[in-house]
Amino acid sequence: MIDKIALSDQLEERLIQFAARIIFLAGKLAKNFQGRHIANQIVRCATAAAANYAEARGAESRADFIHKMRIVQKELNESLVWLRIIVKSGLVRGDFDDRTCRGKQGTLSHSWRFCKHGKPKEERRFLRIRIRN
Repeated sequence: MIDKIALSDQLEERLIQFAARIIFLAGKLAKNFQGRHIANQIVRCATAAAANYAEARGAESRADFIHKMRIVQKELNESLVWLRIIVKSGLVRGDFDDRTCRGKQGTLSHSWRFCKHGKPKEERRFLRIRIRN
């Protein structure tokens, strides 16, 4: 029998996968001043989203949870801007797989629903939201 994975665990895993993809992408950026600058920025915000989500899961109140999820949202928004800059500037060496961007959109949408409809810790596992792939 396949174990059901809580939605909060699924989102955390997606954020971790997104951060890992961004780290890989940052390694493919051009090794010039511009590439290093953007690589540092995107790695910071993409990895911060996963870490801040883990922190939000331990929130002490609904307001605390929503506040921390808004921080996650801001980090994901920043990641999206850096991805768009990378694509427009052509800083990626070789073929760029846009699945990184598409995966990000689904994660962004998912986290925003948590942010808008935050629930106290004991209720969050029952929250039903649609996961977009």
